[in-house]
Amino acid sequence: MERLNQTSRVSEFILLGLSSLPEDQKPLFILFLIIYLVTITGNLLIILAIHSDPQLHTPMYFFLSFLSFIDICFTTTIVPRMLVNFLSHKTISYAGCLTQMYFIYALGNTDSCCLLAVMAYDRYVAICDPFHYVTIMSHRRCVLLVAFSCSLPHFHSLLHTLLLNQLTFCDSNIIHNFLCDLSPLIKLSCSPTFVNEIVILIEGSFILVTPFLCITFSYIQILIAVLKIPSASGKRKAFSTCGSHLTVVTLFYGSIFYVYLQPVSTYTVRDHMATIVYTVVSSMLNPFIYSLRNKDLKQGLRKLVGRRKPQAAPS
Repeated sequence: MERLNQTSRVSEFILLGLSSLPEDQKPLFILFLIIYLVTITGNLLIILAIHSDPQLHTPMYFFLSFLSFIDICFTTTIVPRMLVNFLSHKTISYAGCLTQMYFIYALGNTDSCCLLAVMAYDRYVAICDPFHYVTIMSHRRCVLLVAFSCSLPHFHSLLHTLLLNQLTFCDSNIIHNFLCDLSPLIKLSCSPTFVNEIVILIEGSFILVTPFLCITFSYIQILIAVLKIPSASGKRKAFSTCGSHLTVVTLFYGSIFYVYLQPVSTYTVRDHMATIVYTVVSSMLNPFIYSLRNKDLKQGLRKLVGRRKPQAAPS
């Protein structure tokens, strides 16, 4: 009963956001509203273009369309809450905070850890074993890979959410962040957090590092295979199918390793920019990164836009 009384002392948290200055709130609201609309529009166009063009019905674009769908869900978990905080109250309920954290970790790890590893494996098979690509990357296997990419992060997120729910919050309820993230919440706890920090370092690092190692192994094999191609045009064509994916991997892992592969006690406000990169900016940039350097996808987008234009009446 005593523990329940202590836990009930904090029924809500205050998200300080990116700035506490009143004059910054409207410009930040406009900026992140534009980012959100661009993210939704860009990723939705990618999904529609892939769905409507039969030439894009391949494993690579199947994974890309699912990545775009998760990007939409992931951004929607974060940005609308930010927009509300910019213009009105900055409070979020205890249950609402844990719910947001759950979906941030579930969708974020699906989006940028597991799916990126699956897409790297797809490129590895396409370049290193092209004659068996259709057999290896069958539709059934693609669906299973996507299902695994979704289920594992949800178990990961559920573990950390349940462990966080065991902590007592009885002092400050101010979160120095724009979202309910694990590290700032653990710092607010007035009960021992040793188990939580150990799980973050061991299990959390495993969830982050294992897909990264799979991606690294895939691209080492791809590099070896590409260097064996005699023609320069063949090498350029092989690398062009991987360039966009490598850019996204670098953007995501560079920022997320900076934030999470450090002790909880060292988390500071300076980590906000890195958090924004992997939670908001990367989801906005993904459609541009994948479409600008991909001729097939650009052609699919042109077909989609052309199909939506009103036809001129015959004279």
